[in-house]
Amino acid sequence: MDYGHDLAFGSFITPVASDPQRVVDLAVATERAGLDLATFQDHPYQPAFLDTWTLLSFVGARTRTISLSPNVANLPLRPPAVLARAASSLDLLTGGRVELGLGAGAFWEAIAAMGGRRLTPGQAVTALDEAIGIIRGVWGVGPRPGPGELYSAVGVKPAPAAHDIGIWLGAYKPRMLELTGRSADGWLPSLGRMTTAEIVDANGRIDDAALAAGRAPSAVRRLANVSGPPLEPAHVAQWIDELAGLALEHGFSTFIVGGDDPAGLALVGGEIAPAVRAAVAAARSR
Repeated sequence: MDYGHDLAFGSFITPVASDPQRVVDLAVATERAGLDLATFQDHPYQPAFLDTWTLLSFVGARTRTISLSPNVANLPLRPPAVLARAASSLDLLTGGRVELGLGAGAFWEAIAAMGGRRLTPGQAVTALDEAIGIIRGVWGVGPRPGPGELYSAVGVKPAPAAHDIGIWLGAYKPRMLELTGRSADGWLPSLGRMTTAEIVDANGRIDDAALAAGRAPSAVRRLANVSGPPLEPAHVAQWIDELAGLALEHGFSTFIVGGDDPAGLALVGGEIAPAVRAAVAAARSR
């Protein structure tokens, strides 16, 4: 299944606090390589990592063209109205280069240690659903948010962004996948955690939920954190075949690769991304 989206390529950079300048340099290398997106995981309770939103802001000032996103933002430790304001402010400051990867949360003991609420899996999905409505309301692209079961933003005032920021959900379980199809702009799994059968099932659940909500399945961009052999010249052909297959057979259009090696990033931008784009364009033309 091919949803017809333009292809994009990005990096997934480990936000290590022990060498912060290298983290920023890798984001700059992402841009230099001609990629489209730099992303960073968000684990505020992890002392070995930089705070992701602070890092995104700093990287935004050091780059000019790439989009930036948490991969994915830890909602239980980032209140949705405040997160929406942070995203819209950074989007304005960067000229429309921010997207919002968003997750329901995990590692609940660590979240509770940082002052967050410990939620059941069902509550976490409900909280994410409510948060999406609040975030869109703050951006002025949805109804004004009201009281919910887990969040309330009654009276919050809109603060529009520079562009329509996409909300991409890191989703694996049925309720999360249905929420993705119903309400999100993108699905952002780590494919190393999924079998081919699970990918097919997840796409089907997203598509069914989108149709039930009156949306086209193509309204949900399929993004993926991808892993594979080392990003070295000997493995370029394998990377090209695998990414082109993911695009044409499973509808993925944004590929985010581990980005802690500038040489690997250069290889993605210089050889892999152009070849995947050419292969997908040729298949689509047929």
